[in-house]
Amino acid sequence: MKNGKSLDELLPEAFSTVREVSKRIFNMRHFDVQLMGGVILHQNCIAEMCTGEGKTLTSTLPAYLNALSGNGVHIVTMNEYLAQRDAKKNKPLFEFLGLKVGINLSGMSIIEKQKAYHSDIVYGTNHEFCFDYLRDNMVFSSKKKVQKTLHYVLIDEVDSILIDEARTPLIISGSSKENIEVYNIFNKMVPYFVKQKTQKINYSSKDGDFFIDEKNKQVFLTENGLKKFEFLLLKFNFINKDQSLYSTQNFIFIQYIIAALRAHFIFNRDIDYIIKDNKIIIIDEHTGRMMLDRRWSDGLHQAIEAKEHVNILDESQTLASITLQNYFKMYKKISGMTGTAQTESFEFQVIYGLKTIVVPTNNPMIRKDLPDLIYMTEKEKINAIIEDIKNCFLKKQPVLVGTTSIKKSEIISKKLFNLGIKHNILNAKSYKKEASIISQAGKLKAVTISTNMAGRGTDIILGGVINEKINKYKLNDIKKKWQKEHNEVILLGGLHVIGTERHESRRIDNQLRGRTGRQGDPGSSRFYLSLEDSLIRIFISENIKKIILNFNLKFGEPIEHHWITSAISFAQKKVENYHFEIRKQLIEYDDILNTQRNIFYLIRNNILKIKNIKYFIKKNLIDIIKNILDNYNNYHNDIINLENIFKNDFNLIFSFKKLLKNNLLISKKLILNKIYKKIQYNYKKIEKKIGYDNIRKIEKKIILNILDFFWKEHLLFMEYLRQGIHFRGYSQKDPKQEYIKESFFIFSNMLNILKYEISSNIIKKIFYL
Repeated sequence: MKNGKSLDELLPEAFSTVREVSKRIFNMRHFDVQLMGGVILHQNCIAEMCTGEGKTLTSTLPAYLNALSGNGVHIVTMNEYLAQRDAKKNKPLFEFLGLKVGINLSGMSIIEKQKAYHSDIVYGTNHEFCFDYLRDNMVFSSKKKVQKTLHYVLIDEVDSILIDEARTPLIISGSSKENIEVYNIFNKMVPYFVKQKTQKINYSSKDGDFFIDEKNKQVFLTENGLKKFEFLLLKFNFINKDQSLYSTQNFIFIQYIIAALRAHFIFNRDIDYIIKDNKIIIIDEHTGRMMLDRRWSDGLHQAIEAKEHVNILDESQTLASITLQNYFKMYKKISGMTGTAQTESFEFQVIYGLKTIVVPTNNPMIRKDLPDLIYMTEKEKINAIIEDIKNCFLKKQPVLVGTTSIKKSEIISKKLFNLGIKHNILNAKSYKKEASIISQAGKLKAVTISTNMAGRGTDIILGGVINEKINKYKLNDIKKKWQKEHNEVILLGGLHVIGTERHESRRIDNQLRGRTGRQGDPGSSRFYLSLEDSLIRIFISENIKKIILNFNLKFGEPIEHHWITSAISFAQKKVENYHFEIRKQLIEYDDILNTQRNIFYLIRNNILKIKNIKYFIKKNLIDIIKNILDNYNNYHNDIINLENIFKNDFNLIFSFKKLLKNNLLISKKLILNKIYKKIQYNYKKIEKKIGYDNIRKIEKKIILNILDFFWKEHLLFMEYLRQGIHFRGYSQKDPKQEYIKESFFIFSNMLNILKYEISSNIIKKIFYL
């Protein structure tokens, strides 16, 4: 590299070196398909590699090659357990090759994080890398920054991180001064509202006060509902008799009642959230994991806290935010790997410019994917699932049951317990045991029930996993026993995977199926559905449902037909396209904010880097005084206004009357010099009293505080603008173009006011010292 060779030229030798080191240290020689995967990852692409094909080992190839530049490589994982596990696992290999390995974890001190980021290869989660970037742009000293250049990032489970989690921006927030008791009062109003009986959207409906849009998880009040709400506001003393719900100051109350109704009728315990330590913890709908650092916005989280009678925490206000898309697009080079990316290849190409390449399996895939079985009711479907599990259990075949919620997993668990079938249950409540539970899911007679979270980063080996830490004298006997069980599981057909319903995304279904059939192992999978499943109920057409009903099936009798499978696949594509449009719109709007974010952070970083802030303040102050004088062309007529401005905004008593009386043709330049000299004289006295270095530190801190306050307020304005901009469509205007124009005006205005506030605040605060 020092002699000018490119990474592409060094690739064959570098990959060969890594393969040889891996063979010597781990006794694991990279397969040819893993070398293919490594090339794909180096070439700014996404490598789709099936579960069990060794993605962790594959990642060592491009990581080593790209670390040679000395700019650092970031390897992003789904959670901190995987970050620690992979870093520990690959550390001997990288250290043998002369590279330092760091781990970036939440809760680490600034010094620990700086040390981690100065390593050649850094493991961490997507959240932690993003939050470090935001925190670096909120520090008051350059020495407290932790991140270096964003050079090359390799994302594990890239579909989960760049697709599933990309709908929600990452936010650092602070508490907002809001009356939280109001949420309890609006929670008491909910029983007064009657849900509309029909599913059709009808604002003028007389048979209910509100209707639910299940696709978008929204609630809308009908005309009846709005009248009832106005009556309730009067009853609970929120408005007076002479006031209307539609007054500007009262319109915010609609947001409170909508949040309360959504909390009760759309968001369900043990599906969307759990209660832990008297707190509401969000469950990620795609991974089933607890999202400890997330809270719903728009008062929804507080509404759910009021519904569940737990402590209501303060509403938060955004201090800094960024989408995952825009964060990762800042890296010079990006690549990713996963077992399921092909269905989202279009989005990867459009949003990130990443091609998706499918890597062939090392051994032929012999898994049997059985056709879906559809039942009339949920009860019939659950009974059929239990029967399938029971049959596998009796013949000792291991079973993995994938559910879409904690509630569903606990229903199946209870039924199995009543039948005396021993099983493991894995969901957000048992997340600490995740790796150990899923690693043993391939044992003889094992029954494992799991939400979507199960097994990420952990292979299911037929026969289970041997604990290598046990007594070496017993190890040979245990290995013989394991081999016998391994062979027996293979004869039984391998791991059988059961899906309790189809997910909104085909990719999540494929992830579940991919848990079986690794490395040429036998295996099978089957999905069970019912007409009561949310996907079928919301997205399948009425015509298909009528056809199914016309079969006049007996209780417990299923349908198995390619029409049904095609209809479900079509419905999943519709939902995937819908979510893609949401993510696309999110990034389109965030791109506008991202431009402003980059400009603002550049201004802030320049302030941080300035060694002597005094000259910046002087230039800014002279510009502001010039602007004030420019706005008052006729000084004789505006003497009182001018004197008041300098008195109120700059703590300066300056007699324009006296100055103008002695010199009628006085120049603007002379006035500016006299004002500046007077401010400078007062300033020097304070500087002498406090000390030159101390006052510079105070000045910088004042400026950074003002910048952060204005950015926080700007983000709030931008959020209000984004929420309401779609109404411009009613006047035949393009909401996005309107958003661009309005946001530019708001940002430009903010920067102008910012300059004035910096000068005004510094003068006022310094003069009070």
